[in-house]
Parts: sequence; C-alpha cells; structure tokens
Amino acid sequence: MAKIKKGDLVQVISGRSQARGGDRGKQGKVLEVLVAENRVVVEGVNFVTKHVRVGQTQRGSKTGGIETHEAPIHVSNVAIVDPETKKPTRVGFRTEQVTKDGVTKTVRVRYAKKSGKDL
Repeated sequence: MAKIKKGDLVQVISGRSQARGGDRGKQGKVLEVLVAENRVVVEGVNFVTKHVRVGQTQRGSKTGGIETHEAPIHVSNVAIVDPETKKPTRVGFRTEQVTKDGVTKTVRVRYAKKSGKDL
C-alpha cells in the first residue's frame, strides 16, 4: 500500500531552505504520483521554467513562450502532514474490520503516527 497518494497534504523536508531560495518547509497538495520513478509532483513546489516552441492552434492563436510549472521531486524528500497538528509525520498501517453488505473483510488503513519530537 502506498504511503503517499494523490491529494495528500505533504511538506518538503529536505533541500535548500526558503531563506536561500529553496522549498524546504513548504506544504502543498500532491498533484501526481509517479510510481515508476518514485517521485511526486507537489502543488507550489519545485517550479521550473520551460521554453516552449511557438506554434499555432486550430483556431489560429499563437502558443509557446516561457512557461513555469511544477517538476517532480523524490518521494523521500516529502513527509505527510498530520491533519491535527499540521506538522510532518510518519505513516503507519493498521488492519481494520470493514463490513459491507453483510460481508466482513480485513483491510489495511493508513494513519498518521504521533511524532515524538517537533519537526
């Protein structure tokens, strides 16, 4: 089971600090998870500029220029934010009994662990 999923609120825990122009400490929502590369795209984090060649659309409007968008970062550089304390935390799994239509099934459920120290 995946520790980080699309839509989770995560915080960047490594890299350059914000005072030095980096993204460490920023929080954002996961827009995309790239499982094969072990990377995630986080909203508002790791912006890169991309030069796009000028072209035309079907309607005749011009496209291209310099665009900025979020680039993927490694999954080990982010931590899930605990919804109660709003601080980064580790993820645990526990099994729970779920009853649906009279059938009881055991499923694994993610939960935010309590951190011993303030991160």
